[in-house]
Order: sequence, then C-alpha cells, then structure tokens
Amino acid sequence: MKKIQINTTEVFKRIILTLMLVLAFSFSEVSAQNDPVKLGFIPLTDCSPIVMAKELGLFKKYGVEVVVTKESSWANVRDKILTGELDGAHCLYSMPFSVYTGVGGKAGSEMKIAMMLNVNGQAITLSNDFCGKVGFKQMNKIAPVVAAKLKAEKEVTFAMTFPGGTHDLWLRNWMAIAGVSQKTSKIITIPPPQMVANMKVGNMDGYCVGEPWGGVAVKQGIGFTQVASQDIWKDHPEKALVVNKEFSEKRRTDLVKVMKAVLEACIWLDNPANRKKAAAIIGKAPYVNAPADVIENRLMGNYDLGCNQGTEVYAKDYMLFYKGGLVNYPRKSYAIWAMAQYVRFGYLKEAPNYKAIADKLILQDLYEEVAKSMKVKVPNDDMKPFSLTMDKTVFDPSNPAAYLKVVK
Repeated sequence: MKKIQINTTEVFKRIILTLMLVLAFSFSEVSAQNDPVKLGFIPLTDCSPIVMAKELGLFKKYGVEVVVTKESSWANVRDKILTGELDGAHCLYSMPFSVYTGVGGKAGSEMKIAMMLNVNGQAITLSNDFCGKVGFKQMNKIAPVVAAKLKAEKEVTFAMTFPGGTHDLWLRNWMAIAGVSQKTSKIITIPPPQMVANMKVGNMDGYCVGEPWGGVAVKQGIGFTQVASQDIWKDHPEKALVVNKEFSEKRRTDLVKVMKAVLEACIWLDNPANRKKAAAIIGKAPYVNAPADVIENRLMGNYDLGCNQGTEVYAKDYMLFYKGGLVNYPRKSYAIWAMAQYVRFGYLKEAPNYKAIADKLILQDLYEEVAKSMKVKVPNDDMKPFSLTMDKTVFDPSNPAAYLKVVK
C-alpha cells in the first residue's frame, strides 16, 4: 500500500512539473512573438527600404513592431545576426555565402536571405593622385598608372568593406578587367562610413563602396568616380534583407509582415517623385548622416564624377529598389556566381557545394509566397546563364567549373 502511495505522489509531481514547463514554454513563445523585431542597417543609401518602411509607418501597417538600429561595420552586422542580437539587417547579398564558406566568418554559420533590396549604386573611387591620368571608364589606363605608382611608392592600396562581400567582388572584378594584379596591390577592409576619412589621410589609393560615399568624396574634393558598379554589371544584385536562422523559423509570421512592409517601401522608393523626400530623411544623422543633395543626385542617376570630368547621367540603371519585382527576387544563380568568385580569386582552394549552399541559405519559397500575396511579379530567369556588362565571359550557374576555366 505504501509503495502505491509513493508512486502516486511521484506521478502527481511529474504532472505538475510538466504543466509548469508547458506554461513556461508557452509564456516564452508568447513573449518572443510580442518582442519588437530588431533590424540593423549600415549608413549607406541602399538602407533606404528598411529606413523608409519605418518612417512611412509600413511596419505598423502590416502589424509588426520594428526597431531599427545603425550598425558600425559589416562584421558587426554579421555577429549580431548570428547571435540573435539582431533578427535581421540590411546586408551585402553575398555575405551569407562568404560567412558559410569561411571566407568572412566561421564556416558553416547560417544567415538566411529573405529578399533582395536593391541593384546598382556602388562605385570605384580613386584618389586625386590618379586625376588627369585615368578618366571615367578608361579601363586601359589604370594598370600603367598603378604600375608607375608601385614603382615610385612601393605600395598601392585599395579598400573594400567585407571579405567576400559585394564591394570586394566589384573591386576584384574591376582590377581583373583593368589588368591590375591582386598580388602586388594591397587590399584592406574599411567600414563604409569611414572610407572618405581614410582616403583623406592617405590610407588608400582607391576604394569600392556604396553611395553616398563615392559622391561625398567628390563633394569634398579628395577623389573622383572612375566607374560605377552598374558600369561593371548593369542591374547587379547588391543588398539583401538577411535574417537570423532561428528568427526565420520561429517567427515566420512576423518575418512575412516585415517583408511585406519592406517590399512596399521598395515600390515607393522606385517612384522618382519620392526620392527627394527619401534623400532628406536618409541623410539625417540617425541614419546615413551625409549631405542630402549628394544622396539625392546619385539616387536620381546624376553623377558628378569629380576631377573636372563633368556629370554622368544614368537614365535606367541607377540605384533601383523594385523595377516591377525584378529587383527583389533572391536568385540562387547570383549566390553561385559569388561563390565562384571566391574560388576565382583564391579565397577558396576547392569549389564548395554551390547549389546545396544556395538552397540552404536562400528563402526563395518564402519570398515567392510574399510576392504573390502582394501581386508582385516573380521573375523566371533564375539559374539561366548570364554575363557581366564589362566582362563578357558567360557564367552558367549549372556549371561554374566551365566559367572558372576561361575567366581571367
């Protein structure tokens, strides 16, 4: 009889403990669902979709509370997304692949791409040492000037913003097209907002970064635009909404609301009539903290090149955020292209499992669900061969090895 009483007591305790655990778990789930979504951004013009979704009240419209925070560097964004301190961020589209393959972080770390934010709008800026020797898009004049500078000063330094990030890829492609050796020139990493100050004190000869920091260098008279990234590759993929893995799995409903708000902001931003207002807001100190006129001019496609080169007007290939839905679709072919560049430029000794990584890190199905719910066209061009504007080597995402055999 005593044994039966002990077992009954034990069973009762276990039931109570189980109920307490269920209640605790349910409470934590409810709390997580009610927590504001935390999104980071780097002070660049193409953070506009996240900032304007906040400023236009679009997150509130779709029923999700979002806190946006300015971050100091891409490495900071990476670390905060991986630890969950940020649920997501405005991010270099190639960063998740750079981190996962070990180029720009701990190999195997997963960051998820929910959607793309923009195309175009980055630039190669050269210091005034090159002014008068190399002109806008004069690619054949770069290598001789770099060689002469190397001979005279023993070192030529270029800067980008994150190993394996888009600015790194545009810089290395630019060097390859120009015939500049990546072994003899030094390549350093500098956070975007610090580019202009570092060039001003002579820490580098040129840099690749997003606007407005190319335009600001021209305005301050310390450098000039040698080429815009859309000259290298018209409508190239650039920034993405990248999210924490656990957030994407456990708060999927909130992520969908965030994506809808950001997509509506992208549509709003592609209306030229709205860009003046966007530039005025983005330029404020809490966001990019740069002159609104510089942001507005380059947002409208009017590039004061500097170095007495006049103005280049981009009519259809300036920074775009929507383009009828062509911009926002996260294409796996672009992921594979980025990873092929890591092999091409020596970051990786062996080819990664391109498609498996793209499948793992891109939330393509989720984007299609969101796009269809908003009647946004989903492109059907993913995984088809393509080439860049300046480098005509055809890239077939189904066969990166063939591309790597012929690309310079």
